[in-house]
Amino acid sequence: MRPISDITTALRSLHGGAFVTLRSRLDHGGSLQARRLSSGAVQLYWRYSQEGRKHREPIGLYDASAPPRKLQPTAHGYSIAAALEKCRELAVLHGDRAAAGGLRSLKVERQRALKVQQGVAAEQSQRTLRKLLDTYVEYLKAQGRRSHVDARQIFDRHAIEPWQKVADAPATELTPDQVLDMLRRLMEAGKGRTGNKLRSYLRAAYQCALDVRVVASIPLAFKAFAVQVNPVAQTRRSPQYDRADKRPFTLAELRAYWRLIADVPGTPAAVLRLHLLTGGQRIEQLVRLHAADLRDDAIRLYDLKGRPGQGARPHLVPLVGQAQSALRELANGQGVFAISTTGGKKPISVRTMAGWANDLVGEAIVGFQLKRIRSGIETLLASSGVSREVRGHLQSHGLTGVQARHYDGHDYMAEKRQALDVIVREICGTTPSQIRSESLQMHRRAYGMARKSAPRPRSTIVTDEQPIRLLP
Repeated sequence: MRPISDITTALRSLHGGAFVTLRSRLDHGGSLQARRLSSGAVQLYWRYSQEGRKHREPIGLYDASAPPRKLQPTAHGYSIAAALEKCRELAVLHGDRAAAGGLRSLKVERQRALKVQQGVAAEQSQRTLRKLLDTYVEYLKAQGRRSHVDARQIFDRHAIEPWQKVADAPATELTPDQVLDMLRRLMEAGKGRTGNKLRSYLRAAYQCALDVRVVASIPLAFKAFAVQVNPVAQTRRSPQYDRADKRPFTLAELRAYWRLIADVPGTPAAVLRLHLLTGGQRIEQLVRLHAADLRDDAIRLYDLKGRPGQGARPHLVPLVGQAQSALRELANGQGVFAISTTGGKKPISVRTMAGWANDLVGEAIVGFQLKRIRSGIETLLASSGVSREVRGHLQSHGLTGVQARHYDGHDYMAEKRQALDVIVREICGTTPSQIRSESLQMHRRAYGMARKSAPRPRSTIVTDEQPIRLLP
């Protein structure tokens, strides 16, 4: 192509993707060329020679509206003067690197550096605080810990959504000050208890990332975060928000609650009767009662409140009084879950059960909360002379220490029944003899026993070795 002195004419002549030389024989070497793209825009190039071969280096788009003498590019592209200045810079750079391969070798080095930078960025994206919290939630879930649901919600609402930049930064960059900012936000919103829970979950997540180097049972995924220090451990929890809610139901309130649910037909009231008459078991465990864990006079729950990695502990609870009839209303012999509104396919949620209780109670009991049933029953049993040990076995919250974990193999079923007899007598107004009579009649009806058959002695204990049978 011949050099074209009239640049304006040359630019107008661009068509079909052909290259046109706008200025040849530049002072520092090479030439300025242009080509019209399929979009209609004009692309400028610096053309140069290296080792006998011709090369073109893209400069940028031509901006016809740019000041003719402006040497810096505009937001839309280059003027001819700015393009010539860029050609000069490229020529100088090419000449300075002639011994190392010129401009092309520099481009190769930059591409390699860019790939390395992109690899580091991709690796860091897998080491973020967000990813660490996700890994910890999955770890809790794999351990069968129901707390994974609570941890997921607290992380999402109070550590990720309000702190996006912190969540997307490497987990190793989290500072104690940032942790305290998260906690202060909750304290100032009147959610101190949630703040302490957030701190506990964060601290546990970082501790897993630390302990992965010394504890083989922790998943290898935690090692990728390269955590060297636990920033949450350098903060302190606010103890005033950890005080227990000591508002147990009084005996009068428990009796009033029983009268509200005793004779109401339907699944909601039956679930609430079962909850009360089994000693106020943890709601999150009761709602997940499996149909395979029903017996004629007991149910088996699974306590997930133990130490992490220990798995769920079976917890056998006797059925006395109307608890059997309440369970019989729920058990349909089909599906996985005994307490369900989907034919056993899915369990009801804790929120659903609490909603049922609130709907049935209404305004009849001031300050009603379903969780207060558990502490109310604990208080009732204590005032009735039931020992702390038996209360702990009944409600599955007193099994600590080496003796309880390793040496005491007694199932405490007889003692649990006696404690439940106290509940039925005091709350439902039924005497122990009536309780035994009702239980015997229900047992006979369920299995077709003759009315004159001798009742089973009270000392008989149902153990885990007995076969599990579904209620009819």
